[in-house]
Amino acid sequence: MTQDVAVDPAMTQYETLDRLLTARRSCRGYLPDEVPRETIEQVLAAAQHTASWCNTQPWNVHVVSGEAKEALSKAAVDNVIATFGQPAPSDFPFPAAYTGVYDERRKEVGWQLYEAVGVQRGDRDGSATQMLRNFEFFGAPHVAIITTDADLGVYGAIDCGLYVNSFMLAAQSLGLGTCAQAAIAQVTPAVRTVLDLPDDRRVVCGISFGRPDPDHPTARFTSTRAPLDDVVTWVD
Repeated sequence: MTQDVAVDPAMTQYETLDRLLTARRSCRGYLPDEVPRETIEQVLAAAQHTASWCNTQPWNVHVVSGEAKEALSKAAVDNVIATFGQPAPSDFPFPAAYTGVYDERRKEVGWQLYEAVGVQRGDRDGSATQMLRNFEFFGAPHVAIITTDADLGVYGAIDCGLYVNSFMLAAQSLGLGTCAQAAIAQVTPAVRTVLDLPDDRRVVCGISFGRPDPDHPTARFTSTRAPLDDVVTWVD
């Protein structure tokens, strides 16, 4: 469950940041009410301070709500069903494979999610239904589609990744739930058509967001994090 992170004057900046990072989770269940425009603008204003290479600020954000969001969702679902089993038409290459510890982590969080929503191992219909929830934005009232300039290549996408993190932390500080979704890059034809994106924009990902539903089954788990010894090498 995502909660408001009140600013305690006695907390250091590090403690505040650590609390936001620790509390943030991928929210896959939302209340239907739309977030006030002023609150969304607060999130966007904070995220706009994200660092970028040469201050290029390559991100462009489409905040999609209401009927437009429903149209985007329908187009995305239709797209993924029509191309099921085919390579994803993404603007950036998807991982060639998940091996070793990366495969273990991916499977762990995947089974946590399936267990939370009652999908049993081998239930292909249940897993397919849950997969399609990605393209329904998990019921969130809003989705932010993040794109970058084609000429900036992978480094523009990296800068957008920093922006996504800033967006999610700003949303977390205001009591909003978020879920960054690379899955949206699997349906770039639908995204391009509905949002009328120019040819020089590349779709990086989407961010579903809104007020989290504390009673949703997926609120029962939080993904684990590797200990520092597994990811840090000290070179003195």
